[in-house]
Amino acid sequence: MKIVAAEVIVTSPSRNFVTLKITTEDGLTGLGDGTLNGRELSVASYLTDHVVPLLIGRDAHRIEDTWQYLYRSAYWRRGPVTMAAIAAVDVALWDIKAKAAGMPLYQLLGGASRNGVMAYGHASGRDLPELFDSVRKHLALGFKSIRIQTSVPGINAVYGVAAQTEGERYDYEPAQRTPLPVEEDWDTRAYLRHLPGVFEAVRNEFGPELPLLHDGHHRMTPIQAARLGKDLEPYDLFWLEDCTPAENQEALRLVRQHTTTPLAIGEVFNTVWDYQTLIREQLIDYVRSAVTHTGGITAMRKLLDFAAQYQIKSGIHGPTDISPVGMAAALHLDLAIHNFGIQEYMQHSPLTDEVFRQSFTFTGGYLHPGEQPGLGVELDEQAAARFPYVAAYLPVNRLKDGTVHDW
Repeated sequence: MKIVAAEVIVTSPSRNFVTLKITTEDGLTGLGDGTLNGRELSVASYLTDHVVPLLIGRDAHRIEDTWQYLYRSAYWRRGPVTMAAIAAVDVALWDIKAKAAGMPLYQLLGGASRNGVMAYGHASGRDLPELFDSVRKHLALGFKSIRIQTSVPGINAVYGVAAQTEGERYDYEPAQRTPLPVEEDWDTRAYLRHLPGVFEAVRNEFGPELPLLHDGHHRMTPIQAARLGKDLEPYDLFWLEDCTPAENQEALRLVRQHTTTPLAIGEVFNTVWDYQTLIREQLIDYVRSAVTHTGGITAMRKLLDFAAQYQIKSGIHGPTDISPVGMAAALHLDLAIHNFGIQEYMQHSPLTDEVFRQSFTFTGGYLHPGEQPGLGVELDEQAAARFPYVAAYLPVNRLKDGTVHDW
């Protein structure tokens, strides 16, 4: 089944997305997500200028061979741009294969291992009353697990808090459409003093049963992360995410020695090589990579099979910097694998839903990819054309003395 066309579509309904559309000689089409937040055009160019010419005439059924061809033939391997481009091709080919088979993709991955995929939502607030209102809102939407992010006294703007003291809310997208990145500030000691009291208050208000999560967003050194994990143990977190930059995989040994709080790592990783020490030494509990940023379904399935050998579960990245195409791919994988943990989920804007028509559903706290053949997502190209690319930057983070810090 030869590929006869491949087109890169960049659209910006509320935020920027990069979509690859592959067409076969039989008229089947497949969609893949190549969105890389804040660097979208780099992936679009990589696909258009370097990858698309290699796809024409290839057999769409040869997914593994195509993956290896694109990964190994470039010589300069890995990196977020390369792996997002490969992911776009890989997911589009799986979409085509499942459509050719006349079944939803998860069936080709071995069938369902569960009835639905538990999702967590993002609650945040500038103070405790606002945070509590956000938690209640998410509970009313049906979420059964909730991430808790809060402002910190003395810090003007903190990642993950939708309502900041300055600027507009970013419920859907932290990248701001500004000429230069917005600069936020940071004080780790203030954060470490403040956060345990927040979780104590949330537990007192909402009880012991509600699974709670928190994202440290790479802000801490290993010893600071160890302290926070230990301080949060009384509040029984589902996980503490990205507590320290994990490019230094050995750093997690120190964190693990000092806390039993479960750890989730990998949102900014893009290959299995980033996880070798973390998984082999069981230094984490959840793999946080995105299908979109980690080489697609082919690569993520192998990564999660590796993690399963060490009782490590999935926690696939899934905010709105993953398009509905990438989200659907994650859900099909979530439903099929045995070592599923939880799925991050932020609802896309109405404009995004207009461009990407989805069959996946969210009911009673659980997501399901639906029963349509393939991924179950269709792109309305006329709607997409109404929303041209708009440059946007993720924030930059600085310490109080002006030093650039991890964002």
